[in-house]
Amino acid sequence: MSTNERQDQDLMLQELSLLALEYEEDRRTLRIATAIAIVFHIVLFVMRFPEWATRTAEAQQNKPKIFVVQQPRFKPPEVQKQQEILKPRTVRVPIPDPTPDEPEPVRQYEPEEDIPHTPLPPEAVFGDIGPPPAPEDEGPIRVGGQLKEPRRIKHVDPVYPEIARRAKVQGPVILEVVLSKDGSPKSVKVLRGLSMGLTEAAVEAVKQWRWEPSTLNGRPVEVIIVVTVNFRLQ
Repeated sequence: MSTNERQDQDLMLQELSLLALEYEEDRRTLRIATAIAIVFHIVLFVMRFPEWATRTAEAQQNKPKIFVVQQPRFKPPEVQKQQEILKPRTVRVPIPDPTPDEPEPVRQYEPEEDIPHTPLPPEAVFGDIGPPPAPEDEGPIRVGGQLKEPRRIKHVDPVYPEIARRAKVQGPVILEVVLSKDGSPKSVKVLRGLSMGLTEAAVEAVKQWRWEPSTLNGRPVEVIIVVTVNFRLQ
C-alpha cells in the first residue's frame, strides 16, 4: 500500500471518528433538550391545574339538568289458552280371511341372472400407494413441517472489512437463501443487513456455502432457508 493510500485511509478514519463524536454530541444535546421540555410542561401543568379544575367544576354546575321521562308500559291482557281438542284414536281391526279352508297362494321367485366375472388386470394395485410425486416444475418450498432444513456440508468464513472493524460495527446479518436441487445457493435475499460492507461480505460468503440436496417423496426439490451470519469483534 502506497503512502497516499495510507494517508487517504487515515483521513477517512479521522472523518468517521469526527462524525461519531458529532453524533454523540447531538444525541446528548437532544436528551438535555427533551428533559428540559418535559420539566417545563410538568411545571406548566402544575401551575395551571387549579385554574382548569375550577373551570371544569363551574362548567358542570352551570350545565342544565336533563330529566328523562320513561313512558309507562302496559301489560297486554293474557290470551286464554284454547283447549286442545282430542282426536279420536283409530284402532286397526284385523279382517278375517273369507276362505280359511283354501291354501294360500305360493309366490315363485325368479333366480337372478348370473353376472359374468371379469378378471382384474395384472397392473392393478391395492393398498396405500403413498403421496403423489412432486411435479418437476414446482417452485422452491419453504423449509418447515415434514421438510427439514438440509445439513450444511461446506462453510466459508466471511471477510470482516477493516473499516467496520475499526469503527467497531458488529451484529447479525439475516439472509433468505434459495437452494437449488444440488444444494448450491441459487439466489440470496437480504432480510436484515449491516453497514460498512458487512452485508456484502456475508452475501459473498454464503454464496460459497454448500448443503446436502433436499428431497421430497424421494425426488430432489428447491427449498428456501433463512441463514444468519454473525459478526463479532474478538
